[in-house]
Amino acid sequence: MLSRQRILDLVLLLMLTLSVADSTSPCPHERKMTQNNSLPLAAANTTKMVLVGEQAVLCCPLQHWEEVIVTTWEIIHTNKVPCKIAYLRSTNETVKNNCTDEQITWNFKPDQRPDLQIDVVALIHEGYYKCEIAEPNGNYYHGYNLQVLVPPEVSLSLDKNRTAVCKAVAGKPAAQISWFPEWGCVTETESPSNDTGTVKSTCHCSNSNVTVVTCLVSHSTGNRSLSIELPSGAQTGKSYAKYIISSIILLIILGFICFLKSSSFRKCKSKKPDSIPVVEEDEMQPYASYTEKSNTLYDTANIARIPQLSESELECLKYSNCATEHRMETEFPPE
Repeated sequence: MLSRQRILDLVLLLMLTLSVADSTSPCPHERKMTQNNSLPLAAANTTKMVLVGEQAVLCCPLQHWEEVIVTTWEIIHTNKVPCKIAYLRSTNETVKNNCTDEQITWNFKPDQRPDLQIDVVALIHEGYYKCEIAEPNGNYYHGYNLQVLVPPEVSLSLDKNRTAVCKAVAGKPAAQISWFPEWGCVTETESPSNDTGTVKSTCHCSNSNVTVVTCLVSHSTGNRSLSIELPSGAQTGKSYAKYIISSIILLIILGFICFLKSSSFRKCKSKKPDSIPVVEEDEMQPYASYTEKSNTLYDTANIARIPQLSESELECLKYSNCATEHRMETEFPPE
């Protein structure tokens, strides 16, 4: 027979075991709610936020499990046909309807704990999940609005003229950006088709004496801050002067090249064409002999053969030809 102290030790150990089991449960708050009330609420909805890429467990509130007939999970995703997963206690059978996502499974044995588990949460898993329990006394359900969180990619860069640009890219929901120290900044938000948001904030510090600025990004997944040092106004002036000097040097080089090209063009244009080759007397001999044979009475062949005669020599040739003609007419009068 056990002593009283031994019995007390066993009771204490049992209570400790139940307490540890309850604390390690993925839904301790739901468990306590149903344990403290003989009948749970007929309808309850909660919002559950899960980080993308992590595991999520959606709990179904415990009832008098020996009286449960059917446990049904209904999953409603945006632009998709609702999916239903049911567990029949009488046959110890799980039935699925329009459920093809292998990432969604039972968290434990459905006959002991009908909790739903998503192994790796993605954006497509966002939606409404409802666990409904059917008992002889009525039906009870608990719903979850599952929201998937995506941390943004944060960056801080320096643009020209002492302009700081802070970006929070592809966050869900869109992040909020603030600055320290605060001054007039322009913030823009873009929403791509995948339900994420990109926020860009630009601050111009050209007329400010601030040397360091800090970008503060607030998001549901956590807050971040980035700082950057601004160049002084003297450094900005030096950079601007370097830019101007470089531009001037480039223009001078281009102008010199254009000058050389134009000078070469004028030289080529001023060159005279080659003189027309003079036809030598020997090259004209065949034509000259042909002229002599065809025109025996005229001495035009001599003119063709001697293109370099002076005017006085040509006059002499003309008089000579006239005298010859007169003599021939005298000796051979026409009939």
